[in-house]
Amino acid sequence: MSFLKIVTIGFLILETTNIATLYFSPDSKLANGVGIFKAWEKSKADPEIHNFVKYLVNWVAGTKLIFIALLMVILLRSDDHTLIFAGIALVISIASFYWRLFPLICTMDHEDQIQPKRYSKALGWMISVFILMFGMAILPALFK
Repeated sequence: MSFLKIVTIGFLILETTNIATLYFSPDSKLANGVGIFKAWEKSKADPEIHNFVKYLVNWVAGTKLIFIALLMVILLRSDDHTLIFAGIALVISIASFYWRLFPLICTMDHEDQIQPKRYSKALGWMISVFILMFGMAILPALFK
């Protein structure tokens, strides 16, 4: 099994735990649940806002589910060249986190809107590691 497949499987496992958390235990502070956001609890005071927030959380989970299902098909049925291109697409899509989401979560972290403190840094490092791992897996596959 190639290193690229191993990294992709690791990513699939991580994202699957996040999907399960978002669908079945959104209050959780584990597996990137929305319980880290203090606004999640505050939204419960207003049913209209909380329903909207729950809708968005489930929308994210559903989008991730589509993404993961397609990635599983690619992993199981594609040739090595397609897997390389899928890896490149993953690097680009994962890196998009730093465009809008990372600045926002850093701001919320700085303004004490998430718990635990410095969660944004841990999340930033985790995403960087996945980008690095995919990069390290793609490069040798390109020059095979």
